[in-house]
Amino acid sequence: MCGIIGYIGKQNAAPILIEGLKRLEYRGYDSAGLAIVSQVGGKNGSSIVAVKSVGRVANLENKVSEQLEGVVGIAHTRWATHGKPCDRNSHPHSDCNGKIWLAHNGIIENYQELKDILIRKKHVFKSETDSEVIAHLIEEFGKKYDFKKSVLESLKLLRGTYGLAIIHRDEPNKMIVARLGSPLVIGVGSNENVIASDVSAIIRHTDQVVYLEDGEVAVITPDNYEVFSVKNRAVSKEVTKLDWSIEKAQKHGFDHFMLKEIFEQPETIQNATRGRLVVPEGRAKLGGLRHVADQLRGIEKIVIVSCGTSYYAGLVGEYMLEEYAGIPVEVEYASEFRYRKPILNDKVAVLAISQSGETADTLAAIREAKEKGALTLGIVNTVGSTIARETDAGTYNHAGPEIGVASTKAFTSQLSVFVLLTLMLGRQRGMSFVMGQRIATEMAKIPKQIEKMLKTSKDIKKIAKKYLKYQNFLYMGRKYNYPIALEGSLKIKEIAYVHAEGYPSGEMKHGPIALIDKNFPSIFVTPKDSVYEKNLSGMQEIKARGGKIIAIATEGDKAIQKIADDVIYIPKTLEMLTPLLSVIPLQLLAYYVGVGRGYDVDKPRNLAKSVTVE
Repeated sequence: MCGIIGYIGKQNAAPILIEGLKRLEYRGYDSAGLAIVSQVGGKNGSSIVAVKSVGRVANLENKVSEQLEGVVGIAHTRWATHGKPCDRNSHPHSDCNGKIWLAHNGIIENYQELKDILIRKKHVFKSETDSEVIAHLIEEFGKKYDFKKSVLESLKLLRGTYGLAIIHRDEPNKMIVARLGSPLVIGVGSNENVIASDVSAIIRHTDQVVYLEDGEVAVITPDNYEVFSVKNRAVSKEVTKLDWSIEKAQKHGFDHFMLKEIFEQPETIQNATRGRLVVPEGRAKLGGLRHVADQLRGIEKIVIVSCGTSYYAGLVGEYMLEEYAGIPVEVEYASEFRYRKPILNDKVAVLAISQSGETADTLAAIREAKEKGALTLGIVNTVGSTIARETDAGTYNHAGPEIGVASTKAFTSQLSVFVLLTLMLGRQRGMSFVMGQRIATEMAKIPKQIEKMLKTSKDIKKIAKKYLKYQNFLYMGRKYNYPIALEGSLKIKEIAYVHAEGYPSGEMKHGPIALIDKNFPSIFVTPKDSVYEKNLSGMQEIKARGGKIIAIATEGDKAIQKIADDVIYIPKTLEMLTPLLSVIPLQLLAYYVGVGRGYDVDKPRNLAKSVTVE
C-alpha cells in the first residue's frame, strides 16, 4: 500500500526522492518522510537527517531545506495501518540512536511480541507502528554482527509482509533492501541505483530494472548490487528493460489523472486487442496462453479470483465465458478464497485479475490454487509484477500506467481481455465461425464508439451538477450490466464519498425499494438487450414512488425518456459488449460529482492504488 523510494549514487538525493514520492503518492498519502545520509559529522564523517510531515508529499517538500544534501537516502509515503497519521508514526523509522533508518511497506504480524522483547532489552520506541520494531531488531543484532548479517537475522524473526529499504550511518555508501509480499524493484543506472515500490518512480532515471522476488535481499552501492536469499545464498538476477515512458505518466492538460485515463480508453482498448483480435477468422490469439492452449481444452471449470473493480470485471467475464464458451465459471473475492476449502484439481483453471499484479489477497489465492494443483492464469496490467511471474500463464492488459486510484482504463482493458479469452476458448469448444466473426467485428468498433461517447462528456457534467446534493444512490442493472451497476456504485463511493448501492434490478422488490423517495435517486443501466423490458418494469416501480431516475440507454430509445428524468445514451452493440460502453458514463458521472463536491478524485481518502497488505 505504502510507497518507498531509495537513491544511492552521485546526485543530491533529496530532490530525486521527493519527485519519486510524488509518483508513488497514489499508494498512500497519510504522511511522508525521508532520511538522507549527510556528509556532516558522525562516524566516518556522516550523519543521517530525517524530515517528516503529515499529509501530502507537497507538505514534506515544503519542509525539506535546500541545504539538505547527501547522495544516499530513502523516502516513504504512508497508507496508515498501525498508528494514526502523525509525524512520529511517519516513516522512515530509526533505532534508539538514530544510526539505522528504514522505510517499510507491509504488516509485521508479530510486532507486539517482538516489541515486548526489545523493551525488556531497554530499547525505547518513539512510534505506534509495527515498522519501528525492525529498526530496533537490526540494532540489537548489530551488537554481534555487521550491517548485512544484522538485517538477515532480523528478517528471520518477522512474520507478515515487508518491502524494506534500510540505511546505516556507519556504512554511508550502502543500502539494503528486502522483499516478502510487498513489491520492490531496483532501477540500475550508471554509477547510481534507485529502488522503489514500483517502476513509476524509476522510469525518469533508468529503463533497466531488476525485480526482487519474495525472500530476496539486495545490498546496493552506487555502482553495484548483489542479491541474496534470507539464508545468505547468492541469487542471480536478470535485468529487464521497461517499456514505459515518463510521458505516459503525465496529465497532458487534463485536470486530473482520472479524467485523462477515462479519455484514454479508446486507445487502451485498442492496445489490449491489437494483434490479438483476428476479425476475418472470428477468433483471438493470446500469445501468453499459447503454451497452455491444449491444457485449456481439457479445463472443466474456471474460478476467477480478484478484488474491488477487478472483481466486477470477473463477474462480466463469467457471463461471457458461460454463454459463449460453455465453461462453468465461479467468481470469488480473493480475500475470502483461501479461508474456505475450494474444490480444486488439474481440471480447474484459477484466473487472477489484478491491475498492479501485486494485490496481496489475489496473490495468496494464486499460491493456494497452485498448492491444490490447479492451472493458474493471470490478467495483469503491470509487466514483471509478482502475479504475472507466479502464474502458469497469462496475458497483459497493455493499458499503461494507471495513476488515478479509482480504476477506469484498467477495468475496460480487463473486459477487453475477457472478450478475447471468450473468443479463444469459445472457438475451441464449438462457437461457430459466424458467431466468432460477429463478436470480433463488433469488438473492433468499440474504441470508435467510446470516442463518440466521450464527446458528450459536457452533457454528463450537466447531469452530475443536478445531483451533487444527493447523499444516496441506487445503481441497478441486469445480466451483463449488473456488474456495471456494482462498478458504478463503487466509483461514486470511492471518489465522491457518496453512499451508493449496486443491485441486480430484479432484486429491487426484495428490499431496496423501501429506500426510494424523492431524495434517493436511482441509476438504471438499461440498454436494448434481452432483459430490457424487465428493466423498464423496475423503472416504472421507482417512478411510481417518486424516485428520480438516470438511465443509461441505447441510442434511438426514445420511449425511455418518458420514464427517466435524465438519459445518457450509448451506441448499439452486442449484448455481451455493452459493459464496455455502459461503464463510461458511470465513470464520468462519478468523476464530475466528485469534482463538483470539491474532492481530489485522484487521491480519495483512505484508499491506495495497490493493496499489498491483507
